[in-house]
Amino acid sequence: MNHVPSRTADAPRQGDLPQPGPGDAIPDQLSPSLHQHVPPLPGPPGADGLTPLRPSLGQSSLGQSSLGLSRLHQPVTPQPRQPVADTRPAPPRLGAAAYARCMGGIVAREGLRWVHQRGRFLSALVRPLVWLAIFAAGFRFVLGVSIIPPYETYIPYEVYIAPGLVAMIQLFNGMQSSLSMVYDREMGSMKTLMVSPFPRWYLLLCKLLAGVAVAVVQAYIFLAIAWFWEIEPPPLGYLAVLPALVLSGLMLGALGLVMSSFIKQLENFAGVMNFVIFPMFFASSALYPLWRVKESSLALWWVCQINPFTSAVELIRFALYGRVDWGSALVVAGCAAAFMAAAAVGYDPGRGLLARKGGGE
Repeated sequence: MNHVPSRTADAPRQGDLPQPGPGDAIPDQLSPSLHQHVPPLPGPPGADGLTPLRPSLGQSSLGQSSLGLSRLHQPVTPQPRQPVADTRPAPPRLGAAAYARCMGGIVAREGLRWVHQRGRFLSALVRPLVWLAIFAAGFRFVLGVSIIPPYETYIPYEVYIAPGLVAMIQLFNGMQSSLSMVYDREMGSMKTLMVSPFPRWYLLLCKLLAGVAVAVVQAYIFLAIAWFWEIEPPPLGYLAVLPALVLSGLMLGALGLVMSSFIKQLENFAGVMNFVIFPMFFASSALYPLWRVKESSLALWWVCQINPFTSAVELIRFALYGRVDWGSALVVAGCAAAFMAAAAVGYDPGRGLLARKGGGE
């Protein structure tokens, strides 16, 4: 029986590599395989051209840590932010034809509303006719009218109050326009008008011109009916009064726009009628000459003088007889510009009406 010698622990097995002893150098044939499995460390190359496996003795770990901290504490220069290109399409440029179409649409809408609302048409005519037929007949011999400009002789009381009644038509029509603005705001249709690409002041101007056009038509209808009460200005006066009607209508209509920016609910319009319209109408020269007012109350005479409605009445009175009252014209034009500016501020989305009403609702 053959004896198989036992393998000792120190005997090398087949395929084992010889283990280097202390102080022995690593054979060159082992270096490639070693470099395949061990990734090189960053650092300066060694003398043999290879990256050393371990840092050199002159490179301490404390030096590496201080170098990293110094890099962390270096000031970072902020890079300029590149502007983001706006890819939104540019708003369309509106030409003169678009502005004219906008104005025509608003004026036509107001005209159709006036035609279909027959009660509004009748009330605009019945109110001054009642004053002309009843009030004038009762005060004909009580309030005598002397020869005052622009009249050249004594006139009946009906002739004197006719320009004031024409101005009253425009005053009430301006208030009706403000009432329609309040109604449109409560119904929500004003939002459709305000979100259009047109400027807000232009939309208000179109609304104002639409109301003035309706008021001018009502004034001429009243003058045609008043002819039966022997109110017969010169034929040229019917044409000369047109600029005065437009200018006074602009002032009173702009006043209505300002008032509509402060009226929150439709029910508050009755209070505005009592505290704004009637004081303006009665504290003016529409029903009686101012020299009569001055004889009775100097304070009331000053109130009538500073009332812009007095200037509108006198402007229409002089224009009906082919004359121009330049003082009244300047007052009416200035008040119209001031009221229009106030209306534009009142309907501004950041400061006025839309800021308080939540976007025009």
